[in-house]
Amino acid sequence: MSIPRSNGVVNHNHFNNHIRSRSEVSHTSYDDEAPINRKLPKELLLRIFSYLDVVSLCRCAQVSKFWNVLALDGSNWQRVDLFQFQVDVKASVVENIAKRCGGFLKSLSLKGCQNITDDALQRFAEQCRNIEELNLNNCKKITDLTCESLGKYSKKLLHLDLSSCLGVTDKSLKAVSDGCHSLEHINISWCKDITNDGLLALAMGCQKLKDFICIGCGQITDAGIGHIGKNCEHIVKINLQSCQNISDEAIQMIGEHCHDLLSLCVSSCQRLTDASLIALSLGCHNLRTLEAACCSHFTDNGFQALAKGCVLLEKMDLEECIQITDNTLNYFGAYCHNLMALSLSHCELITDEGIRHLGSSPCATEHLSILELDNCPLITDASLEHLMGCQGLERIELYDCQLITRTGIRRLKTRLPNIKVHAYFAPVTPPPSVGNGRQRYCKCCTIL
Repeated sequence: MSIPRSNGVVNHNHFNNHIRSRSEVSHTSYDDEAPINRKLPKELLLRIFSYLDVVSLCRCAQVSKFWNVLALDGSNWQRVDLFQFQVDVKASVVENIAKRCGGFLKSLSLKGCQNITDDALQRFAEQCRNIEELNLNNCKKITDLTCESLGKYSKKLLHLDLSSCLGVTDKSLKAVSDGCHSLEHINISWCKDITNDGLLALAMGCQKLKDFICIGCGQITDAGIGHIGKNCEHIVKINLQSCQNISDEAIQMIGEHCHDLLSLCVSSCQRLTDASLIALSLGCHNLRTLEAACCSHFTDNGFQALAKGCVLLEKMDLEECIQITDNTLNYFGAYCHNLMALSLSHCELITDEGIRHLGSSPCATEHLSILELDNCPLITDASLEHLMGCQGLERIELYDCQLITRTGIRRLKTRLPNIKVHAYFAPVTPPPSVGNGRQRYCKCCTIL
């Protein structure tokens, strides 16, 4: 059976009309005499098809009538990702997938499908009650009505992405908390109407939460994060990037209650000070990843405490932590022996001495694979010499390190032939004598 296509995108009609149940497959005769159909039982073919994505299943459905029935069997549609069809997907597509797949469907991604409405998702929630993962990122037409249906019917929901769903409010989190008690992951980034009240409801009803992401939620304050920390004590990942109203008090509550925390992002939380780093060092000893870009109040004192208390750290993004010096790298080298990736971009006080401490540390010789030093103006070729013993180093960023030379980079690549070096050298300015000695100005300069 042919499936119409337009510009490489599968037509909606195959979603709407042709996903079959297993009972329909069992009554299908072997009307195709191809050798593979005679030698392999349909149960095995179904198992093979279960590993295919949406596009591959639709292609298989065009091979023959028998394969059409097998490929569009509901059991093969347990995980559906419609991201690449986002422009074309209408509400009717979701409704028909729900109708045909029913209890088989466990994971659905509608990321970017901006034509999807509450009506379609309400019917979806009612018919697909075994759904475990639902991605509604950037589905701008949905509102609290969708989450009310999820709370009512989706008792097995584990993973919910509501990021950039601008119609979602605290009512959505209240509905999810009332019905989805097994929820482990939620993303509410850029949901501007969510407040501390919503986080309180979420924390009280979803205490199994492991991942909490709320990038750019401007109304969330320390109190809201405190609700998450106190009630979801087994949480392992928190992302508070660009939550401008977060202060040290929120991080202190995380340090006090979230002892299993593995990953924390506080990038662009510009009110934080060393008190936050000290709180993490006291309570989050299992921390592996810290993203703290643009936290300009952090100093060497805070990172000294962090390095001593969180010795398992593997990845750190400290871009534009402008107050840190070589002392911070000394502490990392002495205590953080598992460090694999470190960004020091725009940390303008870092010198060759700091890189020497890092390059001679246990982490450098065993684990360090990524080092970002772009816009560190005091770094010279001597730093590259200090890094030549880092046998695992895979990538180094050196953009706008004006004292780094091509010769230094060549020596580094001779010692570490597989390393990727990202650097930029501005073209040489021609001497004044070039061009008959005439100075060359643009029109703007002439006017000035």
